[in-house]
Formats: sequence, structure tokens, C-alpha cells
Amino acid sequence: MSQSDIWTEKYRPSVFEEVVGQQEIVKRTHSLANAMNIPHLLFAGSAGIGKSTLALIVVKSLFGDSWKDNYLELNASDERGIDVVRQKVKDFARTKALGKVPFKVIFLDEADALTKEAQQALRRTMENYTNTCRFIMSCNYSSKIIDPIQSRCVVFRFKLLEKKDVTTVIKRIAEKENIKITDEAIETLYEASEGDCRKAINLLQATASISPDINSEMISLIVSKSKPKDIKVVLDYALTGDFVKAKEKLLDVMLTESIAGTDIIKAIQKEIWNLNIEPEIKVKLTEKTGEIEFRLVEGSDEFVQLESLLASFVLAGLGKG
Repeated sequence: MSQSDIWTEKYRPSVFEEVVGQQEIVKRTHSLANAMNIPHLLFAGSAGIGKSTLALIVVKSLFGDSWKDNYLELNASDERGIDVVRQKVKDFARTKALGKVPFKVIFLDEADALTKEAQQALRRTMENYTNTCRFIMSCNYSSKIIDPIQSRCVVFRFKLLEKKDVTTVIKRIAEKENIKITDEAIETLYEASEGDCRKAINLLQATASISPDINSEMISLIVSKSKPKDIKVVLDYALTGDFVKAKEKLLDVMLTESIAGTDIIKAIQKEIWNLNIEPEIKVKLTEKTGEIEFRLVEGSDEFVQLESLLASFVLAGLGKG
């Protein structure tokens, strides 16, 4: 377990009410756990929004101090083949639970990484060992889970955390760690994490290792992402037709702040909608940005592709886009 994982674990909520942003799901899973009988569960949603945390809370609520003896956690992205289902999962599922609860729990994290063959084997295991085992699966994309498994589970779809939810967690940690953090810094943390609470906690920890008094500039330094004002200068140059200055400023941003081309693309995509240009042009530039992002992912030269994107902005500014 890494240092950041230990830090996250230290402040992992132990009660249902402390899970933020998923009130309806928390309420329903709490009721199931209180009844001491849960169905197979499928948690779907983006990373860092509470899926694994809630699964662990359910297990601890069911088994109490003996939870480790009745719980198996597997990361399907690491162990994704059919042999894992046939061996580890089946061996654990067929044994009797210890304690009052008549079943064990297997948690499959990132279950959407399981191969189709492994998922087909898993559906049979879920059927055959229902009396002795329950499955909790988490995934980012439920569409990658085959329908027979989805039909055997109660599906909970987690929503992205709002700013107030991430703020609650950050302030809770700051208070316990005697960290002083400004409201602007929390805003920067939220924007950098994009609703991923785990990422926000890791950024907070990294920044706190420098100083217990945290401000927005310190977080920006840790994140190493381009500032919106820098990208706006680049785009303003391009829209006024000054391609050379736009290119020079972009190169300066990339080299000085060591920012990857994909991060530049994301910053440009966000800044497009703040520009003082016609909506139709914004749509065209957004489409072009998506095309360039695809080329970067496929391995094209970063600066050449970004120059091409700037050229599109220049043409748009001249009314030729």
C-alpha cells in the first residue's frame, strides 16, 4: 500500500452518513446492510466518487470485527482472466462464512476490465454459490458488463461529486491534520481533481508535505497544469491573427511549466467557451480540438498538432474557419 493510500485509508469513513454526494445510494445500501442480507451489487460511476469506500463500509457493517475473514477483494484490471474466476473466486465462494451472516462477500474492483470469457464464467459462479457468497462489483462503465451479470445485480449508478461534497471531505481532513487551506485553494483542488475525491486527497497530501499553510498557487505548482490565463493569452493571439506570437507563447507554456499536450488540449477545450466569438465558431473549434486530441492519443507529434489547432483559431479569427 502506497503512502497516499495509507493517508486515504486513515480518513476513510467508517459510517454510512459520512459518505458524501451519494445520499440516495447510501440510504438504500444502509437499509440492506441493516437487514443483514444483501443481493449482488453493481456500483457504476467515475473514479474517486466513493464506490470502493461504500463497499467496504457495507462489509464492515455486516461482519463487524470478523470482516477480514469473510471478505475477498480482487482488482479485476490486474487479475482479469478466466482462471481467476475459476480458482480464486470459486475457491473463496464455495466455503462457508464465519459468524452470524450466512454468506461471504467478494468485491471485484474495476469489473469492467474482466474479459468476456471471465464474465461468462462469473455468471455461473454467481448462480451456483448464491447461498454462501454475495458479489459487490464496481466499474467505470456498466456497458462493459455483460447483460446476464447486470440482471443478477442491483445496479447503483454513482454521480460525480459536486464542489460542496469535495469541500466537505477536504475540510474534514484539514481539521484533523491541522492544515490551513484557503477557499481559493479548495476551488483549485476541485478543478484539478474534476470531482475525483481520491485525487483531491492525494493532491492535498502532496501539497501539505511542502507546507501546512496551503494556497492556490502551491496546488497549481503540484498539479503542473496550464493556468487558464496562459491559455487565454495563446488563444487571444491566435484569434487576432498573430500566429507567431500564439505559437511562441504556447511553446513557452509547455516548456516552462512542463505540461503535456493532452493537458493543453483539455485547457483549450474549456477556455473556448469563455471566448468572445460566435457560438457557431465555438462549435467548430471544439470539433477541431477533439480531432487534434485523437491524433495526440494515437501518437502524433504534440507541438505539430497543437500548431495545427492554433492555425484553425487564426483562420476562425480571420473569418475563414
